[in-house]
Amino acid sequence: MRTQVAIIGAGPSGLLLGQLLHKAGIDNVVIERQSPDYVLGRIRAGVLEQGMVDLLREAGVSERMDHEGLVHDGFELAFDGRREHIDLKGLTGGKTVMIYGQTEVTRDLMEARAASGARSFYNAAQVQPHDLKGDAPYVTFEQDGEQFRLDCDYIAGCDGFHGVSRKSIPVGVLKEFERVYPFGWLGVLADTPPVSDELIYANHERGFALCSMRSPTRTRYYVQVSAEEKVEDWSDERFWNELKSRLPEQTAAKLVTGPSIEKSIAPLRSFVVEPMQYGRLFLLGDAAHIVPPTGAKGLNLAASDVNTLYRILLKVYAEGRTELLEQYSAICLRRIWKAERFSWWMTSLLHRFPQTDAFGRRMQQTELDYYVGSEAGRKTIAENYVGLPYEAIG
Repeated sequence: MRTQVAIIGAGPSGLLLGQLLHKAGIDNVVIERQSPDYVLGRIRAGVLEQGMVDLLREAGVSERMDHEGLVHDGFELAFDGRREHIDLKGLTGGKTVMIYGQTEVTRDLMEARAASGARSFYNAAQVQPHDLKGDAPYVTFEQDGEQFRLDCDYIAGCDGFHGVSRKSIPVGVLKEFERVYPFGWLGVLADTPPVSDELIYANHERGFALCSMRSPTRTRYYVQVSAEEKVEDWSDERFWNELKSRLPEQTAAKLVTGPSIEKSIAPLRSFVVEPMQYGRLFLLGDAAHIVPPTGAKGLNLAASDVNTLYRILLKVYAEGRTELLEQYSAICLRRIWKAERFSWWMTSLLHRFPQTDAFGRRMQQTELDYYVGSEAGRKTIAENYVGLPYEAIG
């Protein structure tokens, strides 16, 4: 079996890359170790940057997103008992974000791939890339007891932090940068109307809180908890009471509560590997980098990786510009580190750290007050939140 691009991983980055390549006439095969239902069962991010929205439209998978997604022109920062609006559209020359869940993005991409007839292998076991530094890489895997070999020109590793792609690179090649935070986010999904038309990021002495949504009738709320907390210890009543305690009084009074549909705790970490390529293997998304969810950058960074590799491969196959392949990692990392900085800054500014004393609390409040009180400060927040521009491929 042969293809031009082998894609390991059928999450949103792998499927988006596959869809874009297919539309451009570049043959690709997607290999996923889990089932489609398992992939769709992941409850993840829901804030899409302008660049990712545009990329989904280019891929021809935006019809449902454009119909059901919620366009947000801004968001709010809550601290010191007050709420401050960040006007994304006004501060960035018209850019916005889209509220549309990762599960729905993945579903749309899966349906588009099935309709296109492009090849996908789910429930693939023993997936392993080979000969990454040679001119003829290939991927072996097993499905339903049958052995497969997929020969290809290039391999895209879109299989996440625990996937085989990054682990296939020899020890000593990659340099890792990591920060593990001493807390997590306890998240609740509920069929209740949002407390606000826009997201609210709250800094409180009891810890961070976030009011988000998936639709006008489904909400996603988070509270910061210690790294040792167990989700079983959090009843719905305890969660709602804690959330209310961290919101401004008038906001808490309007909060509509209800039974949780899903409840989980996500640890927070920052992680980057350099470089993001090894021979003919290219790492995308969580396989190469993770950000705390505070800045809503994880899924969006995966999309920018996809954009970079897709634009490069277009020129490789149409113009023979193989020298561009060596630029992939550097181009991606320039944008990744800026997003890591923003996510780290937001996390540092909004969360209660174990070492935060009275001085540290005042510094957080003063930093927030300074940024929202300055046009330049608000613009800095806004342009990072909507997403920095994708770098053009020369």
